[in-house]
Amino acid sequence: MAELRNKVKLALDEARMLVLGCQVLIGFQFRSFFENRFEDLSSSAQQLHFGSLLLMLVALLLLVLPAAYHRIVERGEDTWQQHRFTSTVMDFALLPFALAIGIDVYVAALDVSTRAIAMVCAIVAAVVTLFFWYGLEWIVRVRGKGGKTMTENRGAERTPLKNRIDHVLTECRVVLPGVQALLGFQFATTLMESFQQLPDSSKQLHLISLGCIALSMVLLITPAAFHRIVEEGEETERFHRFASVMLLAALVPLALGVSGALFVVARKLLDSVPMAAALAGGSVVIFGSLWFGMTLCIRATRHGRSLNAAGAAI
Repeated sequence: MAELRNKVKLALDEARMLVLGCQVLIGFQFRSFFENRFEDLSSSAQQLHFGSLLLMLVALLLLVLPAAYHRIVERGEDTWQQHRFTSTVMDFALLPFALAIGIDVYVAALDVSTRAIAMVCAIVAAVVTLFFWYGLEWIVRVRGKGGKTMTENRGAERTPLKNRIDHVLTECRVVLPGVQALLGFQFATTLMESFQQLPDSSKQLHLISLGCIALSMVLLITPAAFHRIVEEGEETERFHRFASVMLLAALVPLALGVSGALFVVARKLLDSVPMAAALAGGSVVIFGSLWFGMTLCIRATRHGRSLNAAGAAI
């Protein structure tokens, strides 16, 4: 079992991850009401946008609540009540967050396609988000609660499980702010006057890039939901593996989304589809080569050296 102080710290760290996402999207939503093209939206789209803002404010309210509870009720003490309260609040806070993402996608897609297609995009965005934040955790939990015990280190040089979990959550927090800022920019761009002057293909690619970046954000936040719902705050090897997979998986749509945004900007600046495509394709290759290719090569090299050293020792 994880020590209480570690469980409380992890819970508050995960709440901080979610608050970062709320803050970026709330900032975009407040700003969007003053964008030049906001008045061009239909009254229903404007009302939906306001509803999305209210949902994000509800999420922010819930996510900040554990800090107030910890200071006022528990007076800074680490208690099981604090841990349960934080976990419960985070479980509820993810729901308005997910619904707000679906609404924002709908409003952004209206500028690019028909109302029906925009509705499909919004439903897909909301369903995917709810699946990763609730459905996946429910499926794992129904299958059983295996992996709830701490595993022993397999050798003196192995990093303790607690430290590895701290590291993977820190790495998620390193990637997350940039993804959230980029997502806010992608949403805001659709309300700018110059966006309407882009070719339809660039608008559609922008929407696809927005979806990729939103998916990356969802994947980066998923470990926090998994840790609260499935593991109930415990430090397990299963959670470490799951968080690692989600972090690496999030890098794929992030690379695609950034490259798509680069294509749109390069096409507007250079007025050349081949050059923009070359830059975007090159960025995909560079991202993939550095994030996955180089790292996998280094791991394979080290593994080979370890095998050679083991063979020499025998």
